[in-house]
Amino acid sequence: MSDKKKKRTLIRTVLLLIMVSAIGYTIFSSATAEKNVLRVGDKAPEFALTDLDGNEHRLSEYRGEGVFLNFWGTWCKPCAREMPAINSQYEVFKDQGVNVLAVNIDQSEFEVQSYADRYGMTFPVAIDESKSVMEAYSVVPLPTTVLINSEGIVTDIITREMTEEEIAGFMESIKPE
Repeated sequence: MSDKKKKRTLIRTVLLLIMVSAIGYTIFSSATAEKNVLRVGDKAPEFALTDLDGNEHRLSEYRGEGVFLNFWGTWCKPCAREMPAINSQYEVFKDQGVNVLAVNIDQSEFEVQSYADRYGMTFPVAIDESKSVMEAYSVVPLPTTVLINSEGIVTDIITREMTEEEIAGFMESIKPE
């Protein structure tokens, strides 16, 4: 083997090792990176969303009241099953300082409005078009409901379908004293 071929092989091997090391480091860094995951006891992240009626909702405007923050999608079967119960319990608790805000994850206004009409949703419904609220609240499965007390603290995170009895209990738990 000539010296030229040996040098070329050595350079290629070194470059290959550098590339493999860089890729390995990137994968390792991504896998072990500390992610900001919302937990019970954390201060609820501030957000501003506009509902289907054009009204802006900021979490800070609900200070002193409980917030039942429900993340959902029109395609989500468990969401569809629990939505009537959420609406029913909202009617019971809305005059007791408990607010419901339904946050749809990036679907068209037409889809969301049709869904809200079909289920007779009487509470504010907003669309998180950028998914920024979903990310701030560490939402992965749908439905996910985040309970926020009157001080703005997350008291529970429910990542499953709820029964009407559970919904009533959760709303009771965030009702201001």
